[in-house]
Amino acid sequence: MPPSSLNRPAGCSGVNKAGIYLHIPFCRTKCYYCAFNSHAGREAEIPAYMQALHGQIQRMGSHPWSRNRSFSSLYIGGGTPTICDSSQLTELIANSFAHFQLDAHAEITVETNPNTLSAEKLLALARAGVNRLSIGVQSFSARQLTNLGRSHTVEDVYLAFAMARSAGFSNINLDLMYGLPGQTAREWRETLETAVSLAPEHFSLYELTVEEKTPLAALIANGQCVLPTEDQVADMEEVTGELLADKGYQRYEISNYAKPGFMCRHNSNYWQNCSWLGLGAGAVGSLSGTKVSNTADPALFISRINNDEEPVSEIECLCRPAHFRETMIMGLRMLAGISVPELEKRFQLNPLHYYGKTMETLLEQDMLVLQDGWLRLSRKALPVANQVLARLV
Repeated sequence: MPPSSLNRPAGCSGVNKAGIYLHIPFCRTKCYYCAFNSHAGREAEIPAYMQALHGQIQRMGSHPWSRNRSFSSLYIGGGTPTICDSSQLTELIANSFAHFQLDAHAEITVETNPNTLSAEKLLALARAGVNRLSIGVQSFSARQLTNLGRSHTVEDVYLAFAMARSAGFSNINLDLMYGLPGQTAREWRETLETAVSLAPEHFSLYELTVEEKTPLAALIANGQCVLPTEDQVADMEEVTGELLADKGYQRYEISNYAKPGFMCRHNSNYWQNCSWLGLGAGAVGSLSGTKVSNTADPALFISRINNDEEPVSEIECLCRPAHFRETMIMGLRMLAGISVPELEKRFQLNPLHYYGKTMETLLEQDMLVLQDGWLRLSRKALPVANQVLARLV
C-alpha cells in the first residue's frame, strides 16, 4: 500500500481533544513474558480498587485541565479488565461519561482475554457504550499458549470471538505475538491465517520482547527454550506483510494493521504524542506534554485515594526540544509519517534544521523519506525501525 493512500493522522491542532486511559491491574494468572503492571491472585482487592478508581475519575473530571476538554476515546486496559464483573465495568464506563465530556462518537475500547468473557458480559459492555474490543490471543498454537503461560485455550478464542460478534461488536482487534521460542515462519503463517479467517477489523502484532526478571527470561537463560534467529524473525515479518496486504489490511503503524476506517483512534493519539489522562494504578498520562505517572501498587493507590492524597508517583515536564524529539520518534512509528508543518506549529522547530547532518544522512540512505511536507520511515527502514529511531533521540 503506497504511503499516499494511507489515512493521514489528524494531528494535535485541536488542543481540546484528548483520550482517557483507565488501568485495571488484575489478571487471573501472570503470563511468563509479562512485565506490565498486572497482578494475579489479588482479585479480593478489585471492589476497593474500583471504588478508588471512581474517586480518581471524579477528582480529575473536575480538574481545570479536564473540565472544558473534549475526549475522543476511552480505553480500559490492563491487566485483564474483564476479570471484573459486568456491573463493575458498566459502572466504570457510566462514571466516565458522567465526569468527562466524551464525544458523541467516541471510541470506547475494552481489553480482554478470551476466557474472561461471557455472552452476558459482552451484551452489558455493548449496552454501556463499548464499541471496540481488543482480545489478547497471542497465538493459535496450543503449544505456544502453554509455553507463554497463557490461561486460555485456542477454543476459548473461537468462542469469545463468536460471542462478541453475536453481541454486536463490529470493531474487534486481535493481539498476536511472533518470534516465540521455537516458532518457525511456517507456524507463524498458520497462526496468522487462522486469525485472518475470523476477519477481525484490526491486528496488533508484536515481536516477543524478553523482559528482565520474567519467568521467560529465566527459561531462556537456563537454555530451556530458544528464540528464533534474526533471519527467522525477518521471515515472519515478510509473511505478515504479504498475507495481511493480500487480505485488505493496511499497515498504518509499525505493529498495527487495520481494515480501512478501523485504525485505533486512541493509540493513534499516543503515537502523535497528543494528550491523554492516565487513571489507575501505574497509569501514565500526558497533560499537554507533562507526563504524570501514578503509583503502581494497587494497595497504595487505594490508600492514597481513600486518604484524599494524590496517587501520583512522578511528574515530568519535558523541555520543548525533548518533547519535540519524543514526538518525532513516536510519530514516525506511523507509516503515514509526521507532518513537518504541524511539528513547526507545535514546537517552532523544523526537523531538517534541528537534526542537521543526522537527518541529511538518513534521507540520503533512504531510511527516511520527505514527501509533500510529510516525513516518514521508508519501506527499507521498517525492519530496522528501532535502530533508525534511536538516531533521533
